[in-house]
Amino acid sequence: MQIGRRQFLKLLGAGGAGLTATAMGLAPTPALADGPRPYKLLRARETRNNCTYCSVGCGILMYSLGDGAKNAKPTIFHIEGDPDHPVSRGSLCPKGAGLLDMIHSKNRLLYPEYRAPGSKEWVRIGWDEATKRIARLLKDDRDANFIERNEKGELVNRWLTSGMLASSAASNETGVLDFKFARSLGMLGLDCQARLCHAPTVSALAPSFGRGAMTNHWVDIKNANVVIVMGGNPAEAHPVGFKWVIEAKIKNKAKVIVIDPRFNRTASVADIFSPIRAGSDTAFLMGVVNWLLQNDRIQHDYVRAYTNAPLIVRADYGFDDGLFSGFDADTLSYDKSSWAYELDESGNALRDPTMTHPRCVLNLLRKHVERYTPEMVEEITGVRQADFLQIADIIGSCSAKDKTLTWLYALGWTHHTGGAQIIRGSAMIQLLLGNIGMAGGGVNALRGHSNIQGYTDLGLLSLRLPGYLNLPSDRQQTIQQYLAETTPGDVLPGQVNYWKNTPKFFVSLMKNLYGPHATKENDFAFDLLPKWDRSYDMLAYFDMMYEGKVNGYIAQGFNPLAAMPDKNKTSASLSKLKFLVIIDPLVTETSNFWRNEGLFNDVKTEEIMTEVFRLPSNCFAEENGAIVNSGRWLQWHFAGQEPPGEARHDPSILGGIMMELRRLYAEEGGACPEQVLHMSWDEHTYHDPYNPHPEEMAREANGYALEDLHDDAGNVVARKGELLSSFAQLRDDGSTASYCWIFAGSWTEAGNQMANRDNTDTGLGNTPGWAWAWPANRRILYNRASMDEMGEPWDPHRRILHWDGAKWTGADVPDFPANIPPGAPAAPFIMLPEGLGRLFSVNGMNDGPFPEHYEPVESPIAKNPLHSTVTHNPTARIFQNDAQRMGNRTEYPYVATTYSVTELFRHWTKHSHLNAMLQPEQFIEIGEKLAASKGIGHGDTVKVTTKRGYITAKAVVTKRMRPLRVAGQDVDQIGIPCHWGFEGETRKGYLANTLSPGVGDANSQTPEFKAFLVNVEKLEAALS
Repeated sequence: MQIGRRQFLKLLGAGGAGLTATAMGLAPTPALADGPRPYKLLRARETRNNCTYCSVGCGILMYSLGDGAKNAKPTIFHIEGDPDHPVSRGSLCPKGAGLLDMIHSKNRLLYPEYRAPGSKEWVRIGWDEATKRIARLLKDDRDANFIERNEKGELVNRWLTSGMLASSAASNETGVLDFKFARSLGMLGLDCQARLCHAPTVSALAPSFGRGAMTNHWVDIKNANVVIVMGGNPAEAHPVGFKWVIEAKIKNKAKVIVIDPRFNRTASVADIFSPIRAGSDTAFLMGVVNWLLQNDRIQHDYVRAYTNAPLIVRADYGFDDGLFSGFDADTLSYDKSSWAYELDESGNALRDPTMTHPRCVLNLLRKHVERYTPEMVEEITGVRQADFLQIADIIGSCSAKDKTLTWLYALGWTHHTGGAQIIRGSAMIQLLLGNIGMAGGGVNALRGHSNIQGYTDLGLLSLRLPGYLNLPSDRQQTIQQYLAETTPGDVLPGQVNYWKNTPKFFVSLMKNLYGPHATKENDFAFDLLPKWDRSYDMLAYFDMMYEGKVNGYIAQGFNPLAAMPDKNKTSASLSKLKFLVIIDPLVTETSNFWRNEGLFNDVKTEEIMTEVFRLPSNCFAEENGAIVNSGRWLQWHFAGQEPPGEARHDPSILGGIMMELRRLYAEEGGACPEQVLHMSWDEHTYHDPYNPHPEEMAREANGYALEDLHDDAGNVVARKGELLSSFAQLRDDGSTASYCWIFAGSWTEAGNQMANRDNTDTGLGNTPGWAWAWPANRRILYNRASMDEMGEPWDPHRRILHWDGAKWTGADVPDFPANIPPGAPAAPFIMLPEGLGRLFSVNGMNDGPFPEHYEPVESPIAKNPLHSTVTHNPTARIFQNDAQRMGNRTEYPYVATTYSVTELFRHWTKHSHLNAMLQPEQFIEIGEKLAASKGIGHGDTVKVTTKRGYITAKAVVTKRMRPLRVAGQDVDQIGIPCHWGFEGETRKGYLANTLSPGVGDANSQTPEFKAFLVNVEKLEAALS
């Protein structure tokens, strides 16, 4: 007989009734050994949750004691992996193994605290005092600095002198409140962790495929024939997810290839490893594109039918000596009007099915990449020609219809000034190979934080709205103008073009945000949304702060002093604030930025006049809610205990401040009070607006019918007040409300779909009964592309869907209208107006419709080998304050790249005693040749310097970093882990971001942490 774990526990419980007095502990101790030992979890309460660290979203089981009596509070005493979870299957990595230590860390905040201007101490205060003082500071600053109209007289209703950083591991439901809180005040300085990690993913994949997310999911990796890991190190950063790479390798005989500056733990189990110069990935990828085209290793039928390769581009488009057509040297930006298709008299794109027209996308691509020969790839990247050709040949083998390749990447690609274009390069390769929409294929962004996917979905970025809608700009003064400019028109006949439903998504959002105050007569409260004139992303906003233009800031579950580039500039910026509010479960470096920590944080405390409030919040184990893993799975988790001490749940903290602000505006008036008071945050929205329940935000994120809804035949599909079952039910007439349209279907009249726990494999590793994935519970995006135009699978062994005579059905939910039959003109990429995957990104990117290699802002070589007059990305934004802090290759001759280690996660796990013991002290990695030339031995203390500052650390001298021959010179690289700081259980260390430059990706403004210049020297004596 086979019994499951729960049946086993039940049997133990039943057997408990017949236990002897000996086993119950009533006999002398020696006799206890003669009877059964009681199972240690028998009296415990089991609670399901998810690991709070990386984006694998591993399932965990938390066990707590506490019998529910009035004075007995449950406390978690044991955590283990959930064996039922389809991805993790009971596994936990070293970070997950230390979760219990993090929950009970001695660095948990227990009560509200206040630091007065110039003070060296924290003072304990009460919640009521903290809430009222913070609300008063916010209101006074908003009223004094609110901008109702810009210099042109346009209505903008924005507030720029205070901002907010939202979390990256809190639940979606807290994220809904974060957005409402910030936008109700007119804040544009709103950002989240996505800005510092995977914002380039959205910037790259959305213009390529239609959505900016991981195309497949973790388990699907097992279906690949080739796994390319480039720009990531999943064996260390996502260890449990990496098991699916190993499964592909063992059971599918997959080739695993790693291309990375450092021989890492992923490389240690790879079939092929090639070192590469940090910051040169685009050149490698365009070299692969060139090789595929030169050697005719593309999937022709797929390319012709499902990509824009046959479409003809306008005659005025061009590229010359590093610049695309339309470049304005004064504004350092492009007029992208020439980056468009040639249109016929009906406004449809011209198409050449033979792909012989000189201006068809495929031939323009051939011309663009012909410079990326194997010789040029070696000169730029340092990758030996033989290695490049071997890898290119293996990649090319996946153009066969019965083979697939999957790309895995993470921050090693996103942390560059050309990060989005690097990702675009992999997207183009996968389109040429026919690997998008295929099981075992895709471009799979391995997101970092546990809910950074969710916070991106929720619109917690400066210029975004939920569901990847855009915040209106200054010039979009009416809802009609906004919708006309943001709703794409058709490009080819017969396409789905699902973004044509933008009015339904937007109006439903406005009904959610403003409720009865959003009516058709007032354009659904369009005027209450703040309008933007420029980006107020983190780099831009901290530069404003540095210049003294920001007065107040809220950092919720975020540690910008440790996370932002150029720590010394960040510290100076925070010192110019009038007030700072920290909402966090743990002590952070940001909360103590004002405190002198000697060499690790050398500041003059008495001169820092920023008043700081530190508010203790819950951690992941103390809340109900959903987080979204990298595969877009919304997984509902449950609280196992209450927050410690006086700590409160995030919704309670935000609710208290929000309701105090509403009281002040109702009683006193002020700047645009209706923007605050009309936001849906009252007793009509939540049972207790001072402490909204997560279930309430989850349901509003899904959406409701505000009137009876009918289909085209007049049948009622949803009654007034019912939860929506699909985004297909959304309307643009105000009869539906939904905070995030892509989440529609996550909590329906049938219940909370995110809490589903059926792990049945419906085929190829798909488990649609487990949790719920956006959009519409689809697990492999663009899966219609796994078949030809007539519905026959490219590979019968990878059949995901089939046509049953009336609809598409199969192992996954079709990412395509279920009733459009085979042979119809509609193509699989339904979120793009042409329905086709884009090799040519049209106007979707800021720095070019094709990727082009540009040198990092701090480059070890004198000029770009491709075009000497345009060395760096011409559209990369560098503020004057940052330009003065850039180094040169003479003073700083070595390339540095940051990375993570297995045992630690960013700056969180150093608060876990277990993890701190595993990696107690700061180190850097340096190659043997460079170390020998500098007289550095293993274990020596070294000083690493940039123009922005220095750190000291132990040297790990290793074969893992070796010099590369680049542009006729030897280039040495060093590796710098990014985990230590002056708070936590580890030995005090320097913040590694002291070294990195303040410049970002040209499309997303994500900082360039992965390629910058340093000097390194042996430290002969301790610094004083």
